[in-house]
Amino acid sequence: MTRDEALTLVREFVKNEGLVRHMLCVEAAMRFYAEKYHEDVELWGLIGLLHDFDWEIHPTLEEHPQAGSVILRERGVSEEIIQDILSHADHCGVPRDTIRRKSLSACDEVTGLITAVALVRPSRSLYDLEASSVKKKWKDKAFAAGTDRAEMENAAKELGVELWEHVGNVILAMRKIAPELGLVGNIQQ
Repeated sequence: MTRDEALTLVREFVKNEGLVRHMLCVEAAMRFYAEKYHEDVELWGLIGLLHDFDWEIHPTLEEHPQAGSVILRERGVSEEIIQDILSHADHCGVPRDTIRRKSLSACDEVTGLITAVALVRPSRSLYDLEASSVKKKWKDKAFAAGTDRAEMENAAKELGVELWEHVGNVILAMRKIAPELGLVGNIQQ
């Protein structure tokens, strides 16, 4: 599957632009880590882009992402990619036994927190956002209360990257696609 085909599939099943942007964030972060670990950037990017494609049609743990895996198989997506996607959901029981699976888990939840922090800054931009700003907001449990900080900490630890270094890495990855995310804000690049 090509990236264009994957994006077409995402657009077919996802109407919420916020969810599309989330998947683009995870794709960018996965590409970052693929480069860091000298892995297949395209493959890793596809996994990040597709990981939540079925959330709108299967919005429960009983269905997501396992029901989506049926659709991916029907569309000819490799079993390798499908198993990696399944690994990001603890309840699926697919072990996170590869660096790729650990990266997906580590990149998933943290993108939402980073986006939330960028949106409350005066610049509303990723271009001037640093991990230290995310760290300040981290302490405020009422901020982005829907994000699971323990999950983020554990996932970074499983990946073997210190949490704030990881946050910085994901910010760098997301900056590359800031215009697509609507997170350029009032900063000229």
